[in-house]
Parts: sequence; structure tokens; C-alpha cells
Amino acid sequence: MKTLSTSRCGFPAPVLAAICMLTGVLQAATPMDRDSILEKMDRTAAGFRAVHADFNWTTVNSVVNDRMEQTGRIYLERHGGETRMFAEFDPPDAEQVLFSDGKIQIYKQRLGTVDVYDAGTHREEAETFLRLGFGTSGAEMRQSFEVKYAGEEKVGNVVAAKLELTPKSENIRNHFPQIVLWIDPESGFSVQQKLIEKNDSYRLARYTNIQPTQKMSDKVFKLKKSGNVTTTTH
Repeated sequence: MKTLSTSRCGFPAPVLAAICMLTGVLQAATPMDRDSILEKMDRTAAGFRAVHADFNWTTVNSVVNDRMEQTGRIYLERHGGETRMFAEFDPPDAEQVLFSDGKIQIYKQRLGTVDVYDAGTHREEAETFLRLGFGTSGAEMRQSFEVKYAGEEKVGNVVAAKLELTPKSENIRNHFPQIVLWIDPESGFSVQQKLIEKNDSYRLARYTNIQPTQKMSDKVFKLKKSGNVTTTTH
């Protein structure tokens, strides 16, 4: 039976990755550098309420030479001073990930199971990762990471600013020594994220059809379950 490695905050490493990952040609109107991009993120964060987007998530495991691609949609909202997120993976995976009220729930439709994880004392840390690239301010970015500007790179139709992040938290750094964000200089949102592990494995998420909004229905942030479901609380 395959086992999941567990982080010090109590989540399996893939769960930590899930909440991290879980947001015409546009030319930069102004020169791009680290400070100007972080300032743009400050301005975006000030007015941020909610966003939804399509995603393509590629997981590469260099240890076993395995590559997996998943597609789906993600919904993210700041609600009552907190953050909640719902991600839905397309078949054949047909999984749902929900973060709300300090808990992470993972519903695997094929297995008929829901795994529930309590964020506990690491709730603020989890919310920081959930907002990574979507509503996180430049000031929050500086607080949690060493930030290096790595130039411009085209991602889809966007000429993005590439930021290399080194986590200041030892716990996070043990799992992901480096995180790379590609930020749209026009919107201040992330169009691509890469979480790099110590063994050169990585998780790459690309976001398209990014749609900011002011409010989402509470119905969005509920698991869409069917049939008999077994719930396990970890």
C-alpha cells in the first residue's frame, strides 16, 4: 500500500502541495523588476475579494520517472477576514479539494471517500499558501519569502514577471526549497506557479480564464458528493 509522507504541520506532503497550488498578448506597460511587481501585487491585494480560474496541473516525480497532468477549476474568496477555496479536478481524477473554516477536505469520487484535515495552529500558514499569487500582497510575500526577480517570460499570452521564492519557514523549505511564480504585470495575479522539491520533482500549475469578482455563492464552497461516502478525520 502506498503511504503518504506527512509534514510537520500534520498534512501529507501532497495535501500541502494541493493548497499551495490551489489562480490578446499582454505587454508590460511599465518596466518590470522585483519592487514594481510587488507593489502591483499590493494594489491588487487591496481590492481583492474573489477569483475563479481554470487550471492545468502537472506533477513530475523524478524519483520514479512519472508525470501526471490534471485539469480543473479553482475558486478562491476572502470571506469574513478569512480565506476559503474550492478546487475541482476533471475526470478521470474527479477529485475535489475544499478549504473552509480551518479545515481541508479532499473528496475522491471514484473511491467514495472524504479525508478531513484540521489546519489547527497552522491555519494562517495554510491561508498564506492558498492565496499565493491570488490576493497575496507584496508585503506578505516579503514576510514569508526571500524574493528574487528572475526576468520576463512568456506564459501563454502573457509576458510575465518571474519571481523565485525561497521560503523563510524551515518546515516549508524542507518540502519545497524553492517556489517560482509568474506574475501578470497588468493584473497582479499569478498565471503560473512551480513548487520545486528537494529531489528535483516538481508541481507546475498554469492558470487561464482568470476572473476576479466581488462575491461568490456559499454553494460554491461545498463538496459535491454523490452516493455512499466514507469520511475520515485525520
